[in-house]
Amino acid sequence: MNDKDYTTTFTVSESPAEVFAAINNVRSWWAGDIEGSTDHLGDEFTYRYEDLHYSKQKIVELTPGKRVVWLVTDSHLSFTENSSEWTGTRITFDVSTDGDNTVIRFAHVGLVPEFECFSDCSNGWNFYINGSLRDFIATAIAQPDPLQ
Repeated sequence: MNDKDYTTTFTVSESPAEVFAAINNVRSWWAGDIEGSTDHLGDEFTYRYEDLHYSKQKIVELTPGKRVVWLVTDSHLSFTENSSEWTGTRITFDVSTDGDNTVIRFAHVGLVPEFECFSDCSNGWNFYINGSLRDFIATAIAQPDPLQ
């Protein structure tokens, strides 16, 4: 990971186990159509949002209560000239404790400012990680789509 990759961090009062379970319940915080299993090492799932975004993720690292890593094995972004910008990138969730709190550090490794989608994708991740996922962890109420 370098200092140009998209990253964000937030803290919650829920336990690392609760946070880990919420992260792996992808359908509850990431809007769009998700097909496949999202909670076991080696699982592959696809994500599609309208005709704008398609990506296929493979869970390549899964350490309960601590870390989840998805490798993007295929992608198509209809709003960029290079529609496969996400292919080969990694999406990481690192979970740690700070006193009684749990810290979630999210990174999209390889999503860098040189990518045409960087601004739009960063804004999307800001909503889904700092909004939808954070809210789901705190309330256990799924509402991933801002249009719902």
